[in-house]
Amino acid sequence: MGTRDYPYKTSHSLSGPGDGGRTGSWRVQRPVIDLSKCTPAKRGTEACFICWLYCPDCTISRTIPPEIDYEYCKGCGICAEECPTKAITMIDEAEGVEGAATEDDATACSTEGPRPCT
Repeated sequence: MGTRDYPYKTSHSLSGPGDGGRTGSWRVQRPVIDLSKCTPAKRGTEACFICWLYCPDCTISRTIPPEIDYEYCKGCGICAEECPTKAITMIDEAEGVEGAATEDDATACSTEGPRPCT
């Protein structure tokens, strides 16, 4: 039976966000959605949502445009692998954090205080 005979998409996952606690801190890479390639975002209608269907932690919303709950996303990359338009890419977690301190940032490390840098 193909998808043409059964037009409804259902998730086979029973778990939901938070079953393992706030697992977003486990991530090494984070998924980022390019809305210019995402089918639901481009069409403005419920279409595709393969990322939502395959996400094992139910962290991708079935909204237009889809959103990722980074508090619970483990960064497994299944959504990026399954996306038929390759609208989801995995980037290093350090690149995805805005305002993250860099090695050149003088305020990131101090020689004073209870835990000085060495």
